[in-house]
Amino acid sequence: MTAETDTRGSARIAVLIDCDNVSAKHAGDILEELAKYGTPTVKRAYGDWTTSQLSGWKSELHRNAIQPVQQFAYTKGKNSSDSALIIDAMDLLWQGNVEAFALVSSDSDFTRLATRLRESGRRVYGLGLRKTPESLRRAVDQFIFLEVLGEESAADEEPTPSATSGADAPDDGQSSSINLQSALTKAINATSNDEGWASLGQVGQHLGRAHADFDPRDFGHQKLSSLVAEQSYLETRTAGPLTEVRLRARRSTRRATGRRNGSG
Repeated sequence: MTAETDTRGSARIAVLIDCDNVSAKHAGDILEELAKYGTPTVKRAYGDWTTSQLSGWKSELHRNAIQPVQQFAYTKGKNSSDSALIIDAMDLLWQGNVEAFALVSSDSDFTRLATRLRESGRRVYGLGLRKTPESLRRAVDQFIFLEVLGEESAADEEPTPSATSGADAPDDGQSSSINLQSALTKAINATSNDEGWASLGQVGQHLGRAHADFDPRDFGHQKLSSLVAEQSYLETRTAGPLTEVRLRARRSTRRATGRRNGSG
């Protein structure tokens, strides 16, 4: 689901960033993206700020008014920032001052946190790299790949390694690309009327529910409408204020029908 089908623009969002896991170069893009869905009223960045690995974040914290949360690595090889982020998230949940959470990390350790927040009726956005395990991508309402937010190549997206990172290593077996034709076909079939036409908004909502990490920008389009218009197996029309879409009839079937009628 994209901003063009999302009506939660007034939601207050708590943005919680795992800085041991995410590069500072994404900071501005992350906040700009979340502004489409609501207002980031809580902005916190977690990490051990006494280490040199997070030096790139310090200027971004000032520039974007993000509150740093200091968490020392009490044990070598363990990421204490994860625990601090989780505790703060639960405190914010019970305080009831936000309607949504944005978990900025590629670490699957936050999967249970995401499901717990959703169980309490909060909307959860996930933002991370393509290497993010599917468990976390499916645990949120909407997952946004950091690679699509900027113009950097995927090869430049890795954050500086840290002894306290705790991040999941890339696992190609867990990364799965969406079959666009299959996903669109199923979404249209699930939301269409008797004539096969489906509202583009309903199609977008179905895609968001079925594929939390679906994003038209991942296919080179800013909006779902332009992505759909480019697909040769789909046709669109305008019905009042709505845009509708349906599967295009197969020409081979029509030709076969014509030959049978002509031979009679």
